[in-house]
Amino acid sequence: MRARNVSWHQCFWREVRAPYEGARTGVLIGLACRLLGDTESATLELEAARKVFARLGADPDTRHVHGLLHPAAVTPAAGGLSERELQVLRLIASGKSNRAIAAELFISEKTVARHVSNIFNKLGLGSRSAATAYAYEHGLT
Repeated sequence: MRARNVSWHQCFWREVRAPYEGARTGVLIGLACRLLGDTESATLELEAARKVFARLGADPDTRHVHGLLHPAAVTPAAGGLSERELQVLRLIASGKSNRAIAAELFISEKTVARHVSNIFNKLGLGSRSAATAYAYEHGLT
């Protein structure tokens, strides 16, 4: 039954010429397989999605899926940051203000300020430019 569902989603996205959406669907299927204990299928789905993202030049998605496939490979550079703090750090590195980050992540500006403070404390940084440099140096952007 799994193969039929995977085939259907892959054919559908190919038919409408939307490989990015197909790869995103593949990630979700891979995560669902992992939750169901089917690690082999999960790995196949995630690897296929990673290849599509890489071919499309979708670097953040490629890195995200790589992290799902190899969690230990991305942990050291993260500096102990939570997933949400990493999201905020990436947005800081892209030059966004707290207000713009709050709007993009659907959280309050106060919550963003708290995340920024946590990032600075965890990484021993004192400014947004230092946080940006850290993000680029550690391949987090």
